[in-house]
This record gives sequence, C-alpha cells and structure tokens, in this order.
Amino acid sequence: MSQTQFDMIVIGAGPGGYVAAIRGAQLGLSVAIIEREHMGGICLNWGCIPTKAMLRSAEVFHLMHRAKEFGLSATGVDYDLDAVVARSRKVAGQLSGGISHLMKKNKIHVVMGQARLSGTGRVSVKTDKGEETLSSDHIILATGARARELPGLEADGDLVWTYKHALTPPRMPKKLLVIGSGAIGIEFASFYNTLGCDTTVVEVMDRVLPVEDEEISAFARKSFMAQGMKIRENSMVKQLDRGKGVVTAHIETGGKVNTEEFDTVISAVGIVGNIEGLGLEGTGIEVDRTHVVTDEFCRTAVEGIYAIGDIAGAPWLAHKASHEAVMVAEMIAGKTVHPIKPGSIAGCTYCHPQIASVGMTEVQAKEAGNDIKVGRFPFMGNGKAIALGEAEGLVKTVFDAQTGELLGAHMIGAEVTELIQGYVIGRQLETTEEDLIHTVFPHPTLSEMMHESVLDAYGRAIHF
Repeated sequence: MSQTQFDMIVIGAGPGGYVAAIRGAQLGLSVAIIEREHMGGICLNWGCIPTKAMLRSAEVFHLMHRAKEFGLSATGVDYDLDAVVARSRKVAGQLSGGISHLMKKNKIHVVMGQARLSGTGRVSVKTDKGEETLSSDHIILATGARARELPGLEADGDLVWTYKHALTPPRMPKKLLVIGSGAIGIEFASFYNTLGCDTTVVEVMDRVLPVEDEEISAFARKSFMAQGMKIRENSMVKQLDRGKGVVTAHIETGGKVNTEEFDTVISAVGIVGNIEGLGLEGTGIEVDRTHVVTDEFCRTAVEGIYAIGDIAGAPWLAHKASHEAVMVAEMIAGKTVHPIKPGSIAGCTYCHPQIASVGMTEVQAKEAGNDIKVGRFPFMGNGKAIALGEAEGLVKTVFDAQTGELLGAHMIGAEVTELIQGYVIGRQLETTEEDLIHTVFPHPTLSEMMHESVLDAYGRAIHF
C-alpha cells in the first residue's frame, strides 16, 4: 500500500510548488506533490521559459537584419515560424522533464491529478486510476493563475488568443491587436512586431508598462513606436466583432469609439488565481478577487494551510513564488525564517529593449515623503554598449537624500534583466550610495552604467 501520510503536501508543481517540495525534502520532511497537468507549471511550460525562447529567436532575427552595421553580410534573411515555435516547445519540454528528475532525486511522492481539500489535514486527488486521499498537518496551495478573460473579449484560439495560443500560433498574424501593455502583452507585441507583423497595443492606463517608472515607460513608448509599433494609451477595447478571418475592434479613446479591423487579437489583461475546485468553500480560507489572502509568512486563516505564488497575489513573478516556497518549507521544518520584502523583488520584461526594475519609482518615493536624489546614465555614454551596437537605453537610480538608502532602480536597454540583480543585492544588504560609489565595477562592461547612475545622483558622474 502506498504512503498516504506526509509531513507536507504541495498542490501545484510550478516554480512555487516544486521548489517547496524540494526544500522540504532537503530538510528531511516526507513530501507529496500533486499536479494536474505539467510538471513545472505555467512558468516552464507556457510562460517564462518558452516566451524567452521565442523572444531570443526574434532578437537573433533582428540582429541578422543589422549585419551590415557589424561589417557582416547576411542576405535572404527570413524565419520559419513553425521552427521557432518547435524550438520554444523543445526548451520547455527539456526543463519540464528536468523537474520530474528532481522529484525522483529528492524522493518526493508525485501524484498526477486534480486535488481538493477534503477536511482537516486531508487532500483528495482524482487521478486516471480513481481517487485517493493524502493526509498532512501542512498543506501548501501553489496552483498559480491563468489569463483573465473579459466579457465579450474571450479567446477562441482562432481570431482571439491568450498567451497559450500566442506561444503555439496557428499562423503568423499580419495585423495584430494586443490588449494590455503589461509584461505579457508587451513581450508578445515585441515578438510579433519584430517578425514584421503590423502591431497595435491598446492600454487602458495613461501609459504603457504602467507599473514601471514614468521615465522608463516614456522611453519604452518612444522606442516601440520607432520600431513601427502603434501605441494607444487611455484607450479601451469595448467590443470585438468576429467575422471570417477578421476581427473588428471597437476602441474607445477620450469618449469616442472608433473601429479597426485586425486578423488576430491577443488578450493580455491580467490574471486570475486558480482557486476553482480546490474545496476552499467553508474552510475559513479568505479569498479576495480570486486570490487567497495570506499573512507575510504565506499563512492562510486556517492553521496548517499556506498559499504561495500567483494564487496568493501580486507580484505575479516566478522568483517571488520560489522564495516564498523556500520560506514556507523551512518554517514547516521548524527553521527561523524572515518574510520576503516585496520592494526587493525585481520585475523584468524581455521586450526589445529589455526593461528591469526594483523598489520605488521616482513618483512613489516622493509620495512616500522621501527627500530624494535621482541619478541617470544613458547607454550612449557607455563604451561596451556602443561596441555591442546597443546604445539605446537608460539606467536610473533613486536615493533617500538623508540616509543614502537606495530606494529604487530602473533600467531600459540591452541585458538589463541581468544587470538589475546588482541593485537587488544592494537593497537586500541595505547598501547606501557610499557603498556603491566605492565599489569598483569592471571595464568595459554594461554594469559601469550602474555605477555612473549612482555617481550622477550625487553630482559626480564621470562619463556624461
């Protein structure tokens, strides 16, 4: 008879769930993990990883068209969309298989099926072989989230797509409408626009990438439009009329509604938590707008039940889920843990140019009552950026003028999703401007701009 009692049960095997399971096993806990679809969850199979693989293809395609700038020759440059998608799926499949290997390596009991809370400390699982019940004093909900669909704008997989359809497109769009300019919307807009699709982005807020610093948003907007993308801010798609091979979008701007035809629409208007079918009703677990309410230690209102990752609310980031997973597993194992600071979690958008940020924007820092110092340094002032042919970009830093605390950092340009971690570490270590000013950055590197931005905040920039 297979084991049914565990020290910890994890529901969902995404970047939150599988990490919690591994950390729990490392600490000597007996662990069961339940997954209804794919090991690795949305991130590995339909989110972070496959989108980056596709965006990499678009980046190489873009560089091939710039070959002459580098003294090279490339003729007949083209792409094979099916091959691009196939590479993306292969990458995702490789990593998903790797998660299964890690489960075996760490002796974690894996159950494939639909899980439901079925009483205190019990989880029922419907599998292809029937139903089984597992028990534990500690249950972690890590079921993630899915694309939000607005009434009248629902995806059909043909004319109107979600991110899943956009990752396995049935065709290359000729004229594309992207609804929403958050990270998901902008990444797909960037991908298809780079491959030559006539792309329009509609954003209900007053600027694209509305969670980013206003200066970075403005820089991004200018860059996107220079690439041929059409941006419509303060606008809302009110209705989609679907015909044969065409969608007529009713777009309201400033109280006036205009119509325009597209052959494809991608809806990227946010996400909703996967709470259905979990048996939360009547448990005492609080739900707010499809997300499970937790305290700073990811504990729900019911003792012994935790929620991590997207199901527990913003920021909806895989790395946030993974660190919550480690924290909860260690807490269950009796370790002393510290809550994760949302302000020290970086956000990255892998469009062209890339965007990355951590901490407060300039406006947020002022609204919080801080007397601030702001530094900026452009990519065009950096030797490595010029040598790479990537002179478009900006690094911006925000400091508390009284204490020297790094309140926020915001970047746009080549490889900033890799660079941002330097500032993340700085915030985690409570670094001041003096520490950063006296840090020696290697030359020639893009990271030197991080140093120069700090210097600029204090009137000491050298190369600009």
